[in-house]
Amino acid sequence: MNIDDTDLRLLDLLQTDASRSNQTLAELAHLSPPTSLRRIKRLRELGLIEREVALLSADRLAPLLGHGLTALLEITLERQGAEQLDAFEARAVAEAAVQQCYRVSPGPDFMLVVHVPDMPAYLALAQRLFTSDANVRNVKSFFSIKRAKFEPRLALRPVGGTVIAR
Repeated sequence: MNIDDTDLRLLDLLQTDASRSNQTLAELAHLSPPTSLRRIKRLRELGLIEREVALLSADRLAPLLGHGLTALLEITLERQGAEQLDAFEARAVAEAAVQQCYRVSPGPDFMLVVHVPDMPAYLALAQRLFTSDANVRNVKSFFSIKRAKFEPRLALRPVGGTVIAR
């Protein structure tokens, strides 16, 4: 897989605002619109662009839907064989409330970020994922009282060096 600084520039522009038109992306990347379109299509085909989503404003939706609960969870399994780790991970990622799932080391085996409407929904999730699994040894739940930052953007470096400035 070969990508160059122009591809990285396009990726950076897309991860900052994927709603821009191809014309705008081409101008910002100093490309012709057909070249921009062709390169973005290639980046998708290479799997470098996983998907494009809208980031919703939780604070603005809260009056309509409620704030809900966001919890960060440390999960430690009793047995950490590849089969047991894979089985727990598959169950966790299948849950819609699980927004992020990481295998970590050292310490717990997994870190999850979950968002549920309320405490009864959290308890139901805990029952499905943790209580019913005999291999879950320990769960530590930390409930968010404020999210100060959420930024899914990756720092990209040109092929030759320093981080691309925003």
